[in-house]
Amino acid sequence: MRKYEVMYILRSDVEQESVQAIVDKFNGVITNGGGEVAKTDLIGKRRLAYEINKQRDGIYVLVHFSAPVEVIAELDRVMKIADEVVRVLIVKDVA
Repeated sequence: MRKYEVMYILRSDVEQESVQAIVDKFNGVITNGGGEVAKTDLIGKRRLAYEINKQRDGIYVLVHFSAPVEVIAELDRVMKIADEVVRVLIVKDVA
């Protein structure tokens, strides 16, 4: 299994209870696929560098995990169809 990082930005109007449910859902995709979540950082609400879909703020989440390659495609698919997610970036962790 390789190590990865995923950073995603949620819409700023999402309720706090919903944020934790969304984070758990995405972490569940990783663990159900045979991966292991090492660390989840809920960074919080920050100003976006530029406006995306009329949103000026977003809730940032950073997850460090290790998983098989197949999990990455499924995680990317699930995140891109979620209405709450504004942007997603998945990269291999080289450290």
